Amino acid sequence: MKNQTCHEVQIHYKRPLFDTEKKIKSSTDTESILRDFIDTKRIDHKEFFWVILLTNASQVINISEIGVGSSNGVSVNVKEICQLALLSNAMRIIIAHNHPSGTLEPSQADRQLTQKLKQTLNLLDIELLDHLIITSESYISFVDNNWM
Repeated sequence: MKNQTCHEVQIHYKRPLFDTEKKIKSSTDTESILRDFIDTKRIDHKEFFWVILLTNASQVINISEIGVGSSNGVSVNVKEICQLALLSNAMRIIIAHNHPSGTLEPSQADRQLTQKLKQTLNLLDIELLDHLIITSESYISFVDNNWM
């Protein structure tokens, strides 16, 4: 008889214990927190994609850089974003990426990804709050422009 094994999957989450967790109330808060996290010297050279994981009260749990691309694009894995959200017990997320070209206009791919991610996260009862595009000089918010 063949010995069969079963692999165990385990999820671990520990809520941050700090009373000074950063809270996001607006796209301005998001931009400020993101710029503190990222290396702004790199964003003019290649495209990066970040996920900000939040509690139900919009307190920042974590920020993750999930994609590094070329000067004209970055590949994003929706499954990886969902895994991060589930493993961190996030109730809300904000996504962001940069445009090395300096333009703040979202591409059709940016809009499609936002909708696909929003629909997928809804199935998991996780809210996509916003999508920011940043450049060295400025940023633009999908929510502020009623694109979500």
